[in-house]
Amino acid sequence: MTKILLLLFLSFQPAFCLPPLQLYIAITPPGGVLNLEPGFYSGPAIITRPITINGHGKVTIDAQGEGTVLTIEADKTIIKGLHLTNSGDSFDKTDAGIILRADNALIENNIIENTLFGIHLQGANENTIRNNRITSKDTSLSLRGDGLRMWNSYDNLIENNDFIKVRDIYITNSHSNRFIGNHVSHSRIGFELVFSHENEIIANSIEHNSTGFMVVYSTDLLIKQNHISHLRSFAGFAMAFKESNMIKVVENEILHCATGISANSPLDPENMLTIKNNHFIYNDVALYFYGEKGGHIIHGNHFEANLLDVQASLPRASYFNDWQNNRWDLYEGFDRNNDGVGDTPYSLYSWSDRLWVDVPMTQFFRGTPMLETIDFMERLVSFSEPALMLEDKTPKVQ
Repeated sequence: MTKILLLLFLSFQPAFCLPPLQLYIAITPPGGVLNLEPGFYSGPAIITRPITINGHGKVTIDAQGEGTVLTIEADKTIIKGLHLTNSGDSFDKTDAGIILRADNALIENNIIENTLFGIHLQGANENTIRNNRITSKDTSLSLRGDGLRMWNSYDNLIENNDFIKVRDIYITNSHSNRFIGNHVSHSRIGFELVFSHENEIIANSIEHNSTGFMVVYSTDLLIKQNHISHLRSFAGFAMAFKESNMIKVVENEILHCATGISANSPLDPENMLTIKNNHFIYNDVALYFYGEKGGHIIHGNHFEANLLDVQASLPRASYFNDWQNNRWDLYEGFDRNNDGVGDTPYSLYSWSDRLWVDVPMTQFFRGTPMLETIDFMERLVSFSEPALMLEDKTPKVQ
């Protein structure tokens, strides 16, 4: 009977109207599979019982500028092969391609474009979001929505998604999630974590953004094997940390950014970062520290062709970090016993770079012959004792 009513409804629709997805959802039984015929369907639509919708890459759901294209409120729902487009533009309602308020769902192989937000998880746990391509509204950077927004969501897997021309990937109060193999480009912040603990962020690619990672008040994170490149805005940090505890930054490649890693001094021993086996290449400043003292563990990193390897608001904020076994392209010592470790420590002093740290407007002249001459004169005939930024007693030799 329901199917007959649906056919009658569709037969009386004007030619320009799209068939409503909500009616097809209504006639699909719990646990059933809805294989939509290729074509266009109208949203918004809400799923309130577990079903599978498979568009096989040939189905478009168009919300026609109203609300969220698809809202999922049933556990174990599966959404595959859909093209979701034209959400509303309300930030208050977080109009999105998909709002997920359920557990154990699978969202994969979908294209979400021209939606304000991409996918918004609200108290959603143990879901898998995989192989989706997400683009926000075609507007200025600050007026886009987040490609992925997570609130109070746990144990989710976010894997191999493309986020292009969105605002941020924003994770708040969300713990024990895994973000693996995603690509974020031409957006604002790659991953912003606030009060979000025990997350793993592995093998992601972030390029041509304003910022790569922004981590605030979050603990016990693993940030590993990510590639971050071409973040060239004035505040173009590959990674920035504030009062976050027990973070491991391991085996990442940070290439051609304004600043590689920026971190405050630990307020207590638990606040330390472990920065290990990363490659910093062609950055303006590879590492920047601010605060009253150091305390981070910095071992086994490779610094190559950076304008400055290390800078700090105060020299002791850098000096009192634990520097060991790093490879410095400016190291001028020898390795006479061929054990791979330099015979003398590597010491880094602050010379003319102190000028543009104290007077930020002079950053415009970095790398110019004028500042190079000032730097050479300071090294040749010091007018004052230069500040010692760090001493690596066991520098690795090329």
